Amino acid sequence: MSEPRMFSVEVNGFATRVWQQGAGPKLGFLAGFGGLPRWIPFLDALARERTVIVPSLPGFPGGDRGHTVLDSHLDWLLAVRELLHKAGLDGADLTGSSAGGSFAAEVAAIWPQSVRRLALVAPWGLFDEKGPATDPWAQRAPDVPALLCADPERWNQLKAAPEGANSPEWPIEQTRAAEAAARAFWPLGNTRLEKRLPLIAAPTLLIWGSEDRILPRSYADRFANAIRGRTEIVTIPGAGHLAELDKPDEVAAAILRWTA
Repeated sequence: MSEPRMFSVEVNGFATRVWQQGAGPKLGFLAGFGGLPRWIPFLDALARERTVIVPSLPGFPGGDRGHTVLDSHLDWLLAVRELLHKAGLDGADLTGSSAGGSFAAEVAAIWPQSVRRLALVAPWGLFDEKGPATDPWAQRAPDVPALLCADPERWNQLKAAPEGANSPEWPIEQTRAAEAAARAFWPLGNTRLEKRLPLIAAPTLLIWGSEDRILPRSYADRFANAIRGRTEIVTIPGAGHLAELDKPDEVAAAILRWTA
């Protein structure tokens, strides 16, 4: 994997990391649960054809402590909108996974001119009593990797401290990411997003891992039925909730096809 260019933007007084790699039309990505402490193969696959821009969500790795000043769902949405604007993603294609997918959907609904095409990997934001989501904050730490990825080692590799790292900051940053997601989505990832899905006019691709243990596949249908714009659902065999970790090339190929 090549190293991306990194720069910072300020959101609510906190310096926030933005990665950029590749060439071609811009494609933004908002990471899922746990964020991205390091560049991953999925992003390299996207960058073969697009200029991939990856802003860090507040409180996620690279997002400092930006979540600490966000007290309501509206606070979060305004912060994400400002982050995308300062990262240069106005009017670009936008994709997001899990928690990031929920925010990508919100932006496309409330600021429709800011998103050309949308691709969502198992986005949060809905709740179905007949098929409730699994609560990632209620799990024992050793069980979390297998909930998020079909191959738990994919999660472990993402979160492993860099070789030679001897700083307490790395584990603190990873814990902070879970705290930030809880601040935005607890309980059970339900933000009443279904009320705003009919506002989404952008063509929307919904990607689901066949082995998703967080969100049932039925949630993909609920998203597709509520979104006003054209939708398509793609199931990725052998992938878990964070399908971009389990099957980076397959997920990237589906997104690149959709946003071509």
